[in-house]
Amino acid sequence: MSDAATLPTRKDEAWRYAAVERLVAVPDWREIALAPGETLRECLTIVDGEGTDGTEIHRLRVSVGEGARCEIFGVIASRDYARIEVEATLARGAHFEMGGITVGGRDTTREFVTRVIHAEPEATSNQTVRSVHWGQGTGNFLGSIDVVRHAQKTDAAQDFKGLLLEKGASVNAVPQLEIFADDVKCAHGATVGQLDEMARYYMAARGIDPDTSRRLLVQAFLGDALVALDDEQARERLMRQALDKLERHL
Repeated sequence: MSDAATLPTRKDEAWRYAAVERLVAVPDWREIALAPGETLRECLTIVDGEGTDGTEIHRLRVSVGEGARCEIFGVIASRDYARIEVEATLARGAHFEMGGITVGGRDTTREFVTRVIHAEPEATSNQTVRSVHWGQGTGNFLGSIDVVRHAQKTDAAQDFKGLLLEKGASVNAVPQLEIFADDVKCAHGATVGQLDEMARYYMAARGIDPDTSRRLLVQAFLGDALVALDDEQARERLMRQALDKLERHL
């Protein structure tokens, strides 16, 4: 049966913060299988002026073969509800890298949802998500790491940070670790806050005007999500799409 046949509700763990009232259908998974040693990089964007004006959802289910590498980078700067969902299953020595950015205002939810399954030993994964919101905007990151019993020498990490530019904006971070192996390294972190006033004061003391300092601080904050992207043109394109949305607000 198609995944689009039954709509989820907020009782579904992966949809608990989603704007389910906006859903008309949920698309099927796009299935990708990486052969041993293969490398895949996907750059996904959901931004104003691209695609439809309504809800947009991307769902990727990736099987990463032995020693293979999968990289997913995404920017969600949409006018309406948008979601990028990734499920990755890692074989021995495989690596999964994800960098995500959500940015925007309005009464809109933008979210990344991931599940990384360490199914074999010696696999590694890293996820970095940054959210910047204002107005009534909401940014979500629901990230699950599952380590099976024999997946020893796993090294997995999640890092989420949210930046709220106005009262009324919100972010939700739900890191989930389910670990059955005992020789692993797994870490996660989640913080939410406002712009660093000491940094703004420092920049003002050196003659940088408030608008410029704010823009530079937010740009540096978002840039963390794209550090692992070694394609300079792709990195600049994704950053530009995020900053274009931000600059319309600033």
